[in-house]
Amino acid sequence: MKISLLTHTELKVCSHAIRTCWQSFERGDDGGEKDIELIDRVGNKFKHASTLEHLHYTFYIQGISRALLQELARHRMASLSVKSTRYTLKELKNEPKFELNDFTRALKYIVLTGNELVDNASIKALENLREILATTTTSLDIVKYCLPECYKTELTWSINARSLQNFLSLRSSKSALWEIRNLANELYKTLPDEHKFIFSECIKGENLAE
Repeated sequence: MKISLLTHTELKVCSHAIRTCWQSFERGDDGGEKDIELIDRVGNKFKHASTLEHLHYTFYIQGISRALLQELARHRMASLSVKSTRYTLKELKNEPKFELNDFTRALKYIVLTGNELVDNASIKALENLREILATTTTSLDIVKYCLPECYKTELTWSINARSLQNFLSLRSSKSALWEIRNLANELYKTLPDEHKFIFSECIKGENLAE
């Protein structure tokens, strides 16, 4: 899994939105300590969280499973543009046969769980997919129906701060799917340091807020 932060909104946009409500612009300091304290007080402590929706983050997320992609799709207040299997599945076509227990080579295409039984079953599914691609002219639109859930994909993901708070609160929990829990923790680590105060209380499990 690899995560890159492509863009983010400056904090002063959020503080400006908050000050719009009281017309207190003269008290701002262009995203400095006064504005940060205001965002924390109004957005976090007073739970006037709609003001946090003015902050947006766009991430490039690589190397996650299609199983995790399904989990992401349940968070509706986000925009995602996903690598198309319709156009890219042929990347597998000219690969040599995938052998059981060759986890290093399979890792290029599938997410491994660390469970040998499950991961070998995933390699079997990967080899079935490769064989179909190599021996038939069936359209990729049809072939993709036999994609295993572990098959890797990537996406550009945009989300506002309020929705990201919700995501991190739910998905950093120990009860969340292990892969999406890893994603939540990595997303937090990727955020600009000056923005982390908005999300530090949302992270559960690992102590990442320090």
